Amino acid sequence: MSTTPLPTSFAPRTGEQVTAHEASTSGQVAAAAQRAAEAFTALRTTSPAQRRDWLRAVADSLEAHREELAHLADEETALGLDRLTTEIERTVGTLRFYGDVAREGSFLELAIDDQPPLARINQGMGPVAVFGASNFPFVLGVVGHDTSSAIAAGCPVVAKAHDAHLGLSLRLAELVEKALADAGAPTGTFGMVVGFDAGVELVRHEAISAVAFTGSEAGGRAIWRAAQEREIPVPVYAEMGTVNAVVVTPAAVPDLASIAEGFVNCYTNCSGQYCSKPGLFFAPRGSDAAAHVARALEAASPQPIMLTEAIADSVRAGLAAMSEEGAEVVLRVGDDDRGWSAPAAVLSTPSSAIFEGSRLLEETFGAVAVVTEYDDEQELSRALEVMQSALIAAVWTPETGPDDLAPQVIEQLSRKVGRVVTNGWTTGANASWGMQHGGPWPATSNPQGTSIGAASLNRFVRPVSFQSTREEWLPEGARRENPWQVTRRVNGVLEPSPHVAR
Repeated sequence: MSTTPLPTSFAPRTGEQVTAHEASTSGQVAAAAQRAAEAFTALRTTSPAQRRDWLRAVADSLEAHREELAHLADEETALGLDRLTTEIERTVGTLRFYGDVAREGSFLELAIDDQPPLARINQGMGPVAVFGASNFPFVLGVVGHDTSSAIAAGCPVVAKAHDAHLGLSLRLAELVEKALADAGAPTGTFGMVVGFDAGVELVRHEAISAVAFTGSEAGGRAIWRAAQEREIPVPVYAEMGTVNAVVVTPAAVPDLASIAEGFVNCYTNCSGQYCSKPGLFFAPRGSDAAAHVARALEAASPQPIMLTEAIADSVRAGLAAMSEEGAEVVLRVGDDDRGWSAPAAVLSTPSSAIFEGSRLLEETFGAVAVVTEYDDEQELSRALEVMQSALIAAVWTPETGPDDLAPQVIEQLSRKVGRVVTNGWTTGANASWGMQHGGPWPATSNPQGTSIGAASLNRFVRPVSFQSTREEWLPEGARRENPWQVTRRVNGVLEPSPHVAR
């Protein structure tokens, strides 16, 4: 490997070093990938019920250590104990949810036909490399949605520790490996490597069959390229995020003051470090929307502390770039000299300044948002059309009564994002059956995938059909007696599992 700085985490509040750890060597990366490959031989034939039990064991371990984990995470992220404790609880719930999804079995898409004799079933693809996010150290970290959904689908995981919360990543890996071993999971079901170069080598290792990534567009593109340059390319499910829009229709203007307050609370929450943070606010001309948002921002008076020094620097750089492009900084607050601090701000620009390729349409990962007013539905439609595709968008409309514009906006946004929220905010994505957390490129590298929700298991399986095959030679889960008791179709007729996840 090339010589790179020692992986190190820092305390965002002070800038002081917290944890340093040697990077994994090439041999250690290869060994982790090989252990995962050996574990896959066992995992691909284990029942969903067994995998559910493993995930429950991990959930129990995190729950038992939640106080320790929250304090460690707070030291490295400055996200606050309340927020982090809640995030641990969500992660515990997520692990149990994906276990229940596996047990119910509809992700297997099991189908049995009599003529000709066919059995079709989804099977795990193989070891998955997971790159977690800086901003959600638990639910999107080394043991978050990607890891738990991959194991639920029957795939071992090799995670890459995140430098921003390195000490936490190392501790989580210890807890996960022990919980899985105690529950009877094969060695190699979960492993971890440390360091930038180790992550690149992991993606390129022939044992890795898929990659899941949550982070910046630059990072996601780099991993996607590395995976495609392999002799045998593998799918990359990169959740990269872009600018998520909020649209206020003319009919909702009477509620603009309260909407603006909610908008500020949303885009400044946790210093604006959400991939689902709203960053572009559309309101009708003459509504004085920027002033409403600025008043709400002044009242909130946030003091953002960013996860890393690089993120703090990027907030200032983003503000400068948008100002140079003509956006007016209406209000800037909260910038000081503490650790990795950065400003919170609201900018204003006419919708005519929104054009394809504009810096105003690029994400600034922090408590920064742009407000623009539109003259009519044609101008709004044009602005929405040139926006980059995103994860989520929100539309504000009266709860009752007519609103001719809202259906048009919802339909247009549905072509650009993975989820449209009406009279709600873009942040918040719960593990559930109906959740879609994805979107067209560049929001994600694969718009058919979701990194959150029951359908996330689908990323890590592929279908195989067995024709005229003896019953005893079929994979256990595909046999007619349905030993796994999963949801299936027999000659087209749906037979629900008796273990429906709730």
